[in-house]
Formats: sequence, C-alpha cells, structure tokens
Amino acid sequence: MAASDDHHAALDRRTGPFDTLTTALGGLFVGYCLASVARFSVADALDDTPRTAQELAEVTGANPEALSRVLRLLAAHGVFAAGDDRFTHTGASRMLRSDHPQSWRDFVATFGTERTARQLGYFDYSLQTGLPATNKLNPDGFFAILQGDPEAGRVFDAAMVSKARIQVASVMAAYDFSDRGTIADIGGGHGHLLRAVVDAAERTTGILFDLPPVIERAAEIASDRLTLQAGDFFKDPLPVCDTYMLMDVIHDWDVERATAILAAVRKAAPPHARLLLVESVIPDDPGPDWSKAMDILMLVHTGGRQRTHSEHESLLQTCGFRLERVVATTSDMSILEAVCA
Repeated sequence: MAASDDHHAALDRRTGPFDTLTTALGGLFVGYCLASVARFSVADALDDTPRTAQELAEVTGANPEALSRVLRLLAAHGVFAAGDDRFTHTGASRMLRSDHPQSWRDFVATFGTERTARQLGYFDYSLQTGLPATNKLNPDGFFAILQGDPEAGRVFDAAMVSKARIQVASVMAAYDFSDRGTIADIGGGHGHLLRAVVDAAERTTGILFDLPPVIERAAEIASDRLTLQAGDFFKDPLPVCDTYMLMDVIHDWDVERATAILAAVRKAAPPHARLLLVESVIPDDPGPDWSKAMDILMLVHTGGRQRTHSEHESLLQTCGFRLERVVATTSDMSILEAVCA
C-alpha cells in the first residue's frame, strides 16, 4: 500500500464509526477527570505561572503521575493547556477556580461524588423503567435525600449557586425586568436571580417562594423590597403577583407534576400576569447540545426532563398560558415568556 493510501486509511479510521464510538465513550472519562480536578482544587493551585504536575500535586494532595495523565487528557479537550511538561490555564480551566466570578467549580465537582457514582450505577434501572435511578437509593426520591442528609443538601446548594452564576448574568443581560411589577420567584432557592432582578430594576419588588427549610436559610436576603414566603407549590397557595418566574424548576418534574406546578401558578395569577420560565430548551437540531446531556441527568436524578420548544408550548397551553416568545441568552438558558390565555 502506498504512503498516500496509508494516510487516507488513517483518516478514514479517525472519522469512521470506531472513532465515533471511542470519542463518545471517552467523554465519560473526560467528565470524571473534570470532576476530580474540581474536587482537588487543581485550578486554584495554578496561577499565571506554568506549573508541572509535580508542583500542582504537592499543593493539592494528588498523585503526581496520575495528575499529569489526567491533565494531559483534559488539555486535549481545551481544559488547561499542556507544553514543555508544564500546564497553564485556558478560559475553561479558569472557570474551575473558586475565585472566578462565574466559577463552576462546585457544580462540576458534584459529578465526582460517591453519591453520584452510586446513582449512575443504577443507570440500567432508569433505562428499563423510565424512573430515576435515585429511587434505588431512596424510594422517596432525590429531594428526600437532600432533606434527610445535611451534607448532601449543602453540596447540592453549593452546586446550584455555582451553576446559577453564569445563568443569572445571562438572564439579566437578555431581559428587561423594569416594568414587571411584583415578581414571585417560585422555587427560587436562595433567591440569586430574584436578588439580581430587584437590584437592577428599582421599580420592582420580589417575593421568594420555596420550602420552609430553604426560606429559613435565605432569611438574610429579606428587605423592604424582597419578602420571603414559605410553602410547598404542590400544596399551598402561591402569592398573587404581576409576574411569576421559575428558573430550572419545571425540568425537575415529570409531565404530571410539572402540570400541577404551572396550574397552581395559573390559579394564583391575575389576568394581566406574565410567566417567565427560565429553562434550557432542547433544540430541534439533531447535533450535540448540553441540554440533551442535562436531560439524561434529570432522568437519573429526579425523573424530570429537559423539553423542546413545542413540549414547553404544549405544557403551558394545557395549564392556561399562551407562549408569546422565547428569549435566548448567552448561557444554556432561554426565557420562555407566556401570558394568561
């Protein structure tokens, strides 16, 4: 075989079915490496000076050879850069630093916890039944685990704060909240998005609605323009407001319970009210997208799902809302703005 034939054969091999499978399967190990370096705070140990794996290992407590191999793989995917036996930061690796303004460290680190590994160990259960793998660990589901395990709750809260940094900034840049009146943030956690809205829009007031333990932990954010209301959106009446905002809430639930939440919002909403769903929307494009990976995460964790544009529209229509527009942001989130039908 001629040298040119060898070259073309190599190219075919790298772009053929085998390469497709190895790239997809290799992503599993890239993810584990990413989660581990976040948990070992490797990005925090690296400043603007190139460092060897040995130097980074001395600070982080990792094994030098193992760390070198892990960083080599991550550098091949643009997380850190490798050269002359030393490693430097890239834009992606800097986001793993705890002092980065949009740090994703705590969110990424959760993918490497023992609890997550145990859940993924039951992945076949989810594929067979369509139910969350979490049910194999606790029949009452994911949120029962968080409520019954303070450390699990702490890790989850930190991850959600981390995840929200980019999302909140992108939502604020994409949408004008100045004329939204009183805004109820339903299931708003510690109120990161609502606080940003109230701070930016001087004529707005906010109500943070979440479960009693969550509201108790958020007590310090209360002010004359931001009030807290404890309750369960499956059981308790929601506040009467001009605007209802739900970020990353509907994706936690299956169709039946997502419908129940939105029906509760519609029941409380006056005729002029608007609903803002801040969610990651699965695109119609069949190519790779982060929302499709998150959809599987929701299947395994909570039994929820990410939804397409048409699925969101149908869900809203069932609950008495009409989808008016979808506002894209610079993050993975979109703002689905609906009005009472």
